[in-house]
Amino acid sequence: MATVADILAKKGSRVLCISPSSSVLDAVQLMTRNRIGSLVVSTPAGMVNSCDRVVGMFTERDVLTRIVSEERAPSSTRVDEVMTANVAFCTPETDIQDVGAIMRERRIRHLPVCDPEGGLRGLISIGDLNAWHAQGQATEIHYLTEYIYGRV
Repeated sequence: MATVADILAKKGSRVLCISPSSSVLDAVQLMTRNRIGSLVVSTPAGMVNSCDRVVGMFTERDVLTRIVSEERAPSSTRVDEVMTANVAFCTPETDIQDVGAIMRERRIRHLPVCDPEGGLRGLISIGDLNAWHAQGQATEIHYLTEYIYGRV
């Protein structure tokens, strides 16, 4: 069975982190510059994969539900005031089917990947899962087509 490590081997383990004390404006600008939908909130943060301890997730959904809908000022609101603090995570050995189940049950689209010592090793998104499944289906269709037409 495929694991999270298989996806990370293909996509890479680059993760952008932000400090809990950063402003929401800084977080949104970082997300916009990098064309991503979430940041791992950690201490200390600031560099790719330099996260010491994951303390939360900050997502586009947090911006909509806790900033825009509550009419809060992004420049004066800290990330730790509006982030999702109860973070689910997986390990590189987690089965891909289990990751999908976690995302469905928790209604989340991003899942940090941590090693047994708690170190951040990557981030899996629902898009990563969809791409993995689509590639698998394309390969299966190819082999079945080859079999049907007697080319194998």
